[in-house]
Amino acid sequence: MGGTLSAVASLVDLAGASDVTDSTLAFFLTADVFLALCIGLYLLLLRLDYARYYMRPVWPAVFSGEEQLPQDSPNPPLVAPGSSGSQTPPLRPILKKTAGLGFCIIYLLFVTSLVFPAISSNIESLSKGSGSPWSTKFFVPLTAFLLYNFADLCGRQITAWIQVPGPRSKVLPGLVLLRTCLVPLFVFCNYQPRVHLHTVVFQSDVYPMLFTCLLGLSNGYLSTLALVYGPKIVPRELAEATGVVMSFYMYLGLVLGSACSALLVHLI
Repeated sequence: MGGTLSAVASLVDLAGASDVTDSTLAFFLTADVFLALCIGLYLLLLRLDYARYYMRPVWPAVFSGEEQLPQDSPNPPLVAPGSSGSQTPPLRPILKKTAGLGFCIIYLLFVTSLVFPAISSNIESLSKGSGSPWSTKFFVPLTAFLLYNFADLCGRQITAWIQVPGPRSKVLPGLVLLRTCLVPLFVFCNYQPRVHLHTVVFQSDVYPMLFTCLLGLSNGYLSTLALVYGPKIVPRELAEATGVVMSFYMYLGLVLGSACSALLVHLI
């Protein structure tokens, strides 16, 4: 949702702003207003009984032989007798159980960040010479950013109703690997400037729009599936730690793809 809103804001700015300084000031003021609003709502949240009930610490159970104190007790023990406090969740079983999903997330976001935005934002309209605003000013914001973010948002929302394939299905990694085909498809659109690969195969502006929709939709749907499945395939007590591990997979894929995108740009 955030990417879609920012893309829409960029288009509105391009259509209405006449000065770069005024545009920059408007964006910073908007961010400041929302930041102040979030801080105010967070401070208000701490005053709500409902939020305070669920945000209070959960005390460990007292060892057998003593009666467990109620959660509303004014003096709950900081650490249960005989307990050594919070323990670090075991990492090895989490990595073992989530290895397949981890590969899916890493490779999925690797391909996405390999193409977007390094390649997709440099694809120019084939009718750029006409001088129309569609083919010059609005082409990249519309085709590269708005379409991708909206398709990604739609893919994430679809998982609320449809969750196939399953976490242990071999179709899921197959679909993730199939997204590799999107890389040459983007490369052979009208990417500019071209130094080594001079051939433009897709001689229409419809193709980069179609490929961007496929990239965003598959990224949103498949990445959300993998992230949702991770905590579900481990024991309940490891679910929270598994969520952190899945986030690490996501960041790793983004970093690898972003690093390799610079190499891909120099090869085109």
